[in-house]
Amino acid sequence: MIKYQSRQFRILSAPKKVDYLIVGQGLAGSVLSFNLLKRGKSIIVIDDNQPNTSSKVAAGLYNPITGRKMIKTWMADTLFPLIEPFYNELQKWCDEPVLNPIGIYRPFVDNAEQNEWSAKAEDSEYKSFVKQVHTKSFLKGAFDDFGGLSLQPSGYVDVACLLNGVAKKLETADCLCRETFEEKHLILGDNQVEYRGIKAPRIVFCTGLGSISFFEWLPFRPVKGEVLEIKSDIELNTILNRGVFIIPRGRDRYKLGATYNWKDLTINVSKKGKENLISKFQALINGSVEVVAEDAGIRPATPDRRPLIGSHPDDNRLVCFNGLGSKGVSLAPYFSGHLIDHLEKGIDLMPEVNISRYY
Repeated sequence: MIKYQSRQFRILSAPKKVDYLIVGQGLAGSVLSFNLLKRGKSIIVIDDNQPNTSSKVAAGLYNPITGRKMIKTWMADTLFPLIEPFYNELQKWCDEPVLNPIGIYRPFVDNAEQNEWSAKAEDSEYKSFVKQVHTKSFLKGAFDDFGGLSLQPSGYVDVACLLNGVAKKLETADCLCRETFEEKHLILGDNQVEYRGIKAPRIVFCTGLGSISFFEWLPFRPVKGEVLEIKSDIELNTILNRGVFIIPRGRDRYKLGATYNWKDLTINVSKKGKENLISKFQALINGSVEVVAEDAGIRPATPDRRPLIGSHPDDNRLVCFNGLGSKGVSLAPYFSGHLIDHLEKGIDLMPEVNISRYY
């Protein structure tokens, strides 16, 4: 399991003028940075490398069929064809093993669900996301008496590995500034912004739940998520997902998650969260559980579960790319490009994601 590596804080040595200043190098900031560099734009990224951000804890699943009711995720037909090509390109660029397209298996709860999906698998609405409908037990040790659903494209992105890889590339290019962003140093000029000698036409905030007063009116609905790294004698070569996810991470190690807690928004792991995950693991598959590590993070979710994208209503130099929530890996490739098209080409943002819906 690759852990996000701590790096030395470094402030850029000389004033620069770039196309974009980006605050935050989590998943949103990293993907946006890569997309901007692909388009030939110059950037400076400011990030303070906090250890318990949601991106560093995230499991990184991309799953086209989600929830207890097993429904197709929002915009799946648009988002999912981009995911694996995008992260494959990114991992070649940063020379890190980011993409893991190992598939997801979701057991059925009864015969009715099995019959429903046997029909849906031939429906054009779902056909491209169904690899196989299993009508009998498929995974050794799993409690899947009614079979289950193998999905495609699906798998996980190693987000911690991605953040490390992007950080190394940005450092090599001398465009990563390791410090805490302080608003008092931001100067809003007539046609540009300036931060400690760095000038740009726009500044993009990818800060998750980080407090930025310019956008403090946005209605985040933060959700705490806890995950476990476990050692187990089970044998999985796919992700098992029903109530919880179990991700194989090599040898006998697995990532188990995740909880959803809207009340406790501390970054502390909890006994209740651990017990909840272990209980759901034992209801899903027969195997031993030894907890190796525990992590917790706060997801920057929104009331309508849609991203928060767009320019400030009073100053279009201030831009927000945020609120990706628990489906950030699926959303980031498409919507980072969507934001760039808006800023560079004047293409209207989708109303569903435009922060104007909360003005």
